[in-house]
Amino acid sequence: MKVLVVAEFYPRVAEPALGIWAHRQALAARDHGAEVRVVVLHRPIAPAARMRDRAAWRAALAQPARVELDGLDVRYLKFVSPPRGRSYPHWGAFAAPGLALELRRIRRTFPYDLVHAHYAVPSADAVLRTRDRTPLVISEHGGDVFHTARLPAGNARVRHAFSAARLVLANSFGIERACRELGARRTKVVHLGTDLIPMERRPPARPTLVTVGQLIARKRQADVLRAMWILRERRPDLRYRLIGDGPERDSLALLARQLDLQDRVEFTGPLPHDEALKRGRDASVFVMPSTDEAFGVAYVEAMAAGLPAIGSRGEPGPEDIARLGHGMRLVPPGDPEALAGAIDTLLDGDWGARIGAAAQATVAAHFTWDACGAATVRAYEEALAG
Repeated sequence: MKVLVVAEFYPRVAEPALGIWAHRQALAARDHGAEVRVVVLHRPIAPAARMRDRAAWRAALAQPARVELDGLDVRYLKFVSPPRGRSYPHWGAFAAPGLALELRRIRRTFPYDLVHAHYAVPSADAVLRTRDRTPLVISEHGGDVFHTARLPAGNARVRHAFSAARLVLANSFGIERACRELGARRTKVVHLGTDLIPMERRPPARPTLVTVGQLIARKRQADVLRAMWILRERRPDLRYRLIGDGPERDSLALLARQLDLQDRVEFTGPLPHDEALKRGRDASVFVMPSTDEAFGVAYVEAMAAGLPAIGSRGEPGPEDIARLGHGMRLVPPGDPEALAGAIDTLLDGDWGARIGAAAQATVAAHFTWDACGAATVRAYEEALAG
């Protein structure tokens, strides 16, 4: 079968790790027999966290229109729109005219059987506005549920896209329920994955916590800093590495100074995906007590290398991971004391090692890219069968 992936979040020059999960899923589907090409809806504007960075602007504007990534043909369709905010539900309308032309060009040499859009808005919405009649599959990663459907005009756009799709793929069971509530007729859970890392865990010289993700309020890195302060006497050598960037960086750095933790906290900034994996796995415990967490590939990436992970109770992704095996500890969201207790337990050498080994086993059984690719292609076949 021939599949055209349409995505807003996808690796590019300015942000090589952006939407890496969408690229890896496309590769996994290809490895299981699908012919795949990709169109990226590219808004050539510097990332919000680097709006004043001229180099970021140059990188965004210099994005090639077509590249080959790991053997996949990827086309970057530039479009312009108002700032994100309340205008976001309408971005599909801004991208649709150019996308219509691009789809016609692609179909001449690649008569695709199915369109796989990541997110209802703007990707699936833009596809539907082109009046392309190819069967549509939508992958929902949480943004439509936790953000777009809550915006004025957003709910209607999300519902329209979900109802028009042959199949909606959710990245967790909680997100699947939400998609049905938002009008999806047929749904299926397809968990994203990671590569298995056959390696012996070598704990760092000093106990180290790590979070890989945007520095935004819902990721709750501030709770990790407060948990470190609670553990300041019991764990005076504890370190914390934050991999990523975002609007909360300055406030997190200020909080670290206020808690007298600045010498024990490292802000790496954004890193290429391979480097982020390496630095993320060179730690003792992965901790991301975030809210509105639809899945969280970063958890399973860490667990694959034998790191125990901590997430928030009640969140779709962490709940799925914890339900399917060991290696994920859940704490109440917004509770630094409970978080400190979980961290302290997992830093115990013997217990932490056993939990880390269990984490690897959980990933091997449920969260590999091979399993994701097989499930994705089965979902395509179901959608094409009607």
